[in-house]
Amino acid sequence: MRRYLATRHLAAIMLFASLILYAVDYFIIGRAEDVAVGFLGNFAFLPVYVLFVTLMIERVLKERERIALRQKLNMVIGIFFSEVGTELVRILSRFITEPDELGARLKVRPQWQERDFREADVFVASAELRIDSRRGDLAQLGSFLAGKRDFMLRMLENPNLLEHDEFTDLLWAVFHLTDELMSRRALEALQPPDLDHLSGDMKRAFGHLVREWLIYMQHLKKDYPYLFSLAVRMNPLDPEAHAEIA
Repeated sequence: MRRYLATRHLAAIMLFASLILYAVDYFIIGRAEDVAVGFLGNFAFLPVYVLFVTLMIERVLKERERIALRQKLNMVIGIFFSEVGTELVRILSRFITEPDELGARLKVRPQWQERDFREADVFVASAELRIDSRRGDLAQLGSFLAGKRDFMLRMLENPNLLEHDEFTDLLWAVFHLTDELMSRRALEALQPPDLDHLSGDMKRAFGHLVREWLIYMQHLKKDYPYLFSLAVRMNPLDPEAHAEIA
């Protein structure tokens, strides 16, 4: 109600100001015909002006909405990596058959620029990662994911994620891996077909995970340098990573 009254007051003030200006115009020019011609000219231009202003305002509002949505998504993604993602990268990296090259290429440094992140992303997209479920502790991985299942379910309920297909694909890949591990009664005594199948599921989840992790790290460097500093020191792909500043 107050907002409606304020709008009416503003409209009345603007109308009164317009009348005052036209009166001043009339007293200066002294001819009603000239004032009328000027008024009709301005009135004829009004639709074009309204269209222009409407399009500009709509564009500005959409851009603001896009930025606000991106900030919300980055917050959700940050919570995911804080609670699940970073540790999951660390655990899954133990199953990689050739981890040295991956660790070296994704050893994010404080001085990394946009080009470095882009090159790392190209490497991850083109690299043929080999993951063997026999190399690590499947029971530990299964226990970790089972403990985070409710948390990830709540994340999927977030409507903002509908605007981020890549991150949604990541969650579904991790969910599928979780279900595969939880559905097997004895992870310590699996047959080769099961182990090969789990290797494929782990590879899919890890690929999505690392790509989103790089995007997340780039976001931290740009918007939250103090969080980026800790994230670099706790790089889950660096076996020598530690929080202490050397």
